[in-house]
Amino acid sequence: MLVPGWLDADAQLRLVAACREWARPPAGMHTVRMPSGAMMSVRMVGLGLDWYPYGYRRVAADGAPVKAFPPELARLARSAVAEAYGEAAGDIAGAAGYEPDIAIVNHYPHGAKMGLHQDRDERTDAPVVSLSLGDTCLFRLGNTETRTRPWTDLELRSGDLLVFGGPARFAYHGVVRTLPGTADPALGLSGRLNITVRRSGL
Repeated sequence: MLVPGWLDADAQLRLVAACREWARPPAGMHTVRMPSGAMMSVRMVGLGLDWYPYGYRRVAADGAPVKAFPPELARLARSAVAEAYGEAAGDIAGAAGYEPDIAIVNHYPHGAKMGLHQDRDERTDAPVVSLSLGDTCLFRLGNTETRTRPWTDLELRSGDLLVFGGPARFAYHGVVRTLPGTADPALGLSGRLNITVRRSGL
């Protein structure tokens, strides 16, 4: 479910400021090395738990305890799920009474992308809440079976809300590219920030 412009300008500014605090060490923003040895082009920081390929841990890459999952993000994510599904929330697994406990903040500098993947490291089928800040990106939403077609390409702009739930919860998805210079200069942000809020089931 896509809700364009869900975050107003003030909400975006508050989230960018919060991301800057979460990005600071210890347990700050870092680059992840994949099992193949390749480095991801995005940088990330975990809240509540730290993601690594392929699981979660309580200690960040630098050995420090992971930062706590902020209550304000939980409130925002619950509002997001309610907005996205409305009265149909009862028909979506994990949407009614949504209680997230972790988040991943990804920073896409110019030129960064993310290959098609499934979010299968959580032990739950509760929805994933995705919030976009900064530069617009070309987001690819695929199917649940393979990385190949059919897929749908969407432009996600700063302030947009995207919620993965129900049949789409385990769809392959990724970021094909960002569009440099499309962010509102008032954000003071280079590149794109993506905040994904989840229930870990752990």
